[in-house]
Amino acid sequence: MEQRTLGRTGRDVSVIGLGTWQLGADWGDVREEDALAVLRAAYESGVRFFDTADVYGDGRSERLIGTFLRELGDGDVVVATKAGRRMPQLPEHYTLENLRAWTDRSRENLGVERLDLVQLHCPPSAVYGSDAVFDALDVLVDEGRVASYGVSVETRDEALAAIARPNVASVQLILNMLRLAPLESVLPAAIDAGVGIIVRVPLASGLLSGKYDEHTTFAEDDHRTYNRQGEAFDVGETFSGVPFETGLEAVRRLAPLVPEGATMAQFALRWIIDQPGVSTVIPGARNVEQARSNAAAAALPPLSASARADVEAVYEELIAPLVAERW
Repeated sequence: MEQRTLGRTGRDVSVIGLGTWQLGADWGDVREEDALAVLRAAYESGVRFFDTADVYGDGRSERLIGTFLRELGDGDVVVATKAGRRMPQLPEHYTLENLRAWTDRSRENLGVERLDLVQLHCPPSAVYGSDAVFDALDVLVDEGRVASYGVSVETRDEALAAIARPNVASVQLILNMLRLAPLESVLPAAIDAGVGIIVRVPLASGLLSGKYDEHTTFAEDDHRTYNRQGEAFDVGETFSGVPFETGLEAVRRLAPLVPEGATMAQFALRWIIDQPGVSTVIPGARNVEQARSNAAAAALPPLSASARADVEAVYEELIAPLVAERW
């Protein structure tokens, strides 16, 4: 699979990685043996970048990856985790003491001496203006706890503030065919600064898989049930903040653009890979088949200019009026 350098980490990662929120919590139950099978299938398909967080299943996702890493031995993977959401989201909680404790817990969960990449997990906006927070992250690097650090953001303004920080290695954000706004300002700024871009929610919580309709239901412990109005966290994390029915209509219009022999999900992932500045995209997978199919999107040829224009037209008509200004 194609490899790209992940910004200031200096590490090469696969253009398609694996997001492991699904393996921890909030997407319905996934058994441990099934989760490990997903990790193995992704690796066998060329995936070399795994993204997790300390709060996914209260560390379950990290521990599963730790088990996989021990099984793998001296592999060539990069594992990114996140920190900051183990306490109420107040800027004053982002202290050196807390950051050290959070990252030490992640190191233990993953079974590693040093974290490849730790990302602030969508912190309060005020954190991006705090020199003390980023000084603390520099200390963790100096102490050898962390190799590099980045941020996971909700908004374009947060992304741009992070990119301006001299030691931020990467920015993780939502980008997909229902969320185009970062293309105009964030990705060019990241290219100029040499900051890596990690794309999450690439399938808009599954909407862009093309497998849902008005009759689709989700489990009670699935965020696509309990967070549709942002009841638990930022609503932009669920269906990219797009009303479910509107998203279904957009997908129906996009479906004729899918190249022959590809799935809707692969088309959506290839569209992201084609965007200048993207380092890696991290679709999740609940089973082996999904993991392999997602990885196969990297083998598709780049999309045509006309297909890209058609995607933009659907976005501008149906989606932009609802989400463009917010995120």
